[in-house]
Amino acid sequence: MSSRARSTAEALVEADGRHVRISNPHKIFFPAIGATKLDLARYYLAVAPSLMNVARGRPALLERFPDGATGKSFFQKRVPRDAPDWLTTTTVSTPNGTRSKALVVADIAHVLYAVNLGCIGLHLWPFVASDPDHADELRIDLDPQPGVGFDEARLAAQWTRTLLAEFSLTGFPKTTGGRGLHVCIRLQRRWTSTEVRAAALALGRELERRHPNLVTTQWWKEERGARVFVDFNQNAPHKTLFAAWCARPRSGGQVSTPLRWDEVDAVDPEDLTIETVPRRLAEGGDPWARMPSTLQSLDPLLELAARQRASGLADAPWPPEYPKQPGEPPRVAPSRARRS
Repeated sequence: MSSRARSTAEALVEADGRHVRISNPHKIFFPAIGATKLDLARYYLAVAPSLMNVARGRPALLERFPDGATGKSFFQKRVPRDAPDWLTTTTVSTPNGTRSKALVVADIAHVLYAVNLGCIGLHLWPFVASDPDHADELRIDLDPQPGVGFDEARLAAQWTRTLLAEFSLTGFPKTTGGRGLHVCIRLQRRWTSTEVRAAALALGRELERRHPNLVTTQWWKEERGARVFVDFNQNAPHKTLFAAWCARPRSGGQVSTPLRWDEVDAVDPEDLTIETVPRRLAEGGDPWARMPSTLQSLDPLLELAARQRASGLADAPWPPEYPKQPGEPPRVAPSRARRS
């Protein structure tokens, strides 16, 4: 192959003292904005300090899009066998106990390695690889159901902020890159994912009690209605969440973007893309800069969970891929149970 052909077929991007290969750099990954695979790599270089501030040391689940955001995808739990020697990995487990070797976000070169595989963004575990027994992040996923949209998610997010403040907790909001919002709380490394899930469920149920017309924790879709669903099961053991600062697999290159609380009511998530977010970050600063140092206690929410149990509230269903849990109600949709 000629040197010119090689230069077209791949690019070498320098990151953290390494030269990371990007194959097919000019392949269009985001058709609506004409952005390429190489543009995606350059985006991650532009936001590298902020991305690493929240993602460093965490295992990542790889979702590969060989033909870009509008093409088919597949999840890859294990790093390829031909991975370079410098790649940091760790062993993770799935709910059914399957173990695999996952990439660890050790530096931005690791992110670019994933981009070369066709990964548009990363799904992160809620723990660092050096301490897998303790989840250090509570993730509140505000998911608008059919009939409501981002405006309702904004309102639910502000109610979440108010409720967290009553428990002396600080949440950090971000767009999901789609129709919803995430509010993340960095924790002291003292609790298991099972305990964090219990706290998330308790928080969601209190939001639902206060705002029943717009917020729901009903696990079965047939019971949610046109409300914002608080997906507490995003905190179940071995669950991953799409990382802050990562691009979503959407034609316009939308990014899951951290926000200041005063932006939640004003921002249009469609405008937050790999083209606009670097400039926004450079001009306005990082809304999540102090998140990793804001280590908080889960105890107030676990006490709320205990009070709810004492009042007669049982656990909520777990996702179908999990073994039956102690105290879990029947894992069957209400309509199906009635037919039975």
